[in-house]
Amino acid sequence: MDRSSSNLSRRKFLLAISAGGAATAAAVAAKVVPQAQPTTTGADPSKGYEETPHIRNYYRTTQV
Repeated sequence: MDRSSSNLSRRKFLLAISAGGAATAAAVAAKVVPQAQPTTTGADPSKGYEETPHIRNYYRTTQV
C-alpha cells in the first residue's frame, strides 16, 4: 500500500469516526425526557417556607 493510499484510508476512517460521533450526539440531544411534575401539597405557594418530609429528613441527618 503506497503512502497516498494510506493517508486517504486514514482520512476516511477519521471522517467516519467524527460523523458517527456527531450522529450519536445528535441522537442523544434529540431524545426527549419528560420532566417530573412538582407535587402540590395543597398549601398556598405564596405562603412562604414550608417544612416538608424531605426537609425534616435533612434536619434529622444534620443533628450532631
